[in-house]
Amino acid sequence: MAPRPNWKGYLKLALVSCPVAMFSATSSSERISFHMMNRNTGHRLKQQYIDAETGDLVDSADRVKGYEVARNDYVLIEPEELKDVQLESTHTIEIEHFVPRSEIDPVYHDSSYYIVPDDEVGAEAFAVIREAMRNRDMVGLGRVVLYGRERIIMLEPRGKGLAGTTLHYNYEVRDDKAYFEDITKETVAKDMLDLASHIIDTKVGHFDPSEFKDRYQDAVVDLIRAKRAGKPLPTPAAPKPSNVVNLMDALKRSLEAEKGGKGKSSARKSASKATSHARPAARRTARSRASAKSHARKAG
Repeated sequence: MAPRPNWKGYLKLALVSCPVAMFSATSSSERISFHMMNRNTGHRLKQQYIDAETGDLVDSADRVKGYEVARNDYVLIEPEELKDVQLESTHTIEIEHFVPRSEIDPVYHDSSYYIVPDDEVGAEAFAVIREAMRNRDMVGLGRVVLYGRERIIMLEPRGKGLAGTTLHYNYEVRDDKAYFEDITKETVAKDMLDLASHIIDTKVGHFDPSEFKDRYQDAVVDLIRAKRAGKPLPTPAAPKPSNVVNLMDALKRSLEAEKGGKGKSSARKSASKATSHARPAARRTARSRASAKSHARKAG
């Protein structure tokens, strides 16, 4: 079954518009989730809403959202009143600006989406907007109402579609100075920097997301399986902290360990190669000796 879109509406650039559908680019369905249980009965628990003053249970029909304007003073908002709050971005993503992607700090990134044309009639307009951005190497900025909030959305070409990334507002992003200003300025010695650079060189590779797995979740799965089968619970050994206190010594040991790992691998390959070359030679020598003995017996 195809996933349901998170949002449907129109993508608009000046006077050009086309219907689009937006789907979440990520999924959390594979994550392990737990239910709250009664330890004594093994039954699931359910949440209930209770009036904070009277202690009475409140039925769903009597629940309403409230905004606190002062202590214990709330403005009640009915669901119909929220639905009546309509902005253009509720149904239309209008591209307001184009900017280089490098100008958008990744700390502003929030959630990722895939955007596709929603009918064949608008496919051409969709392609024009997509390819115009691709040719100029720009991303578009617009706004969209999602989950009860208007969000900034960054649009960029991705294959035959568009990728949309919602962005945090400026007031939501904390200033890094509050965290970094107390870090003392250190003068890094060149020899230490060279050693660290060599270590980095030994670990250079390419990003392959399939190499990374949630090892904590895997450990929880092992725990669940062991409990279900009545087996002893797994107790993985905690990593031992390093006793090296000298930074230069630690860098040297790290580099030696990295080179050693690669060296052992190379040595195994060389040994295997040498063995494969040695075996035919040994067989030829054995055949020569057997032939010599045969000739000797005939001569005798």
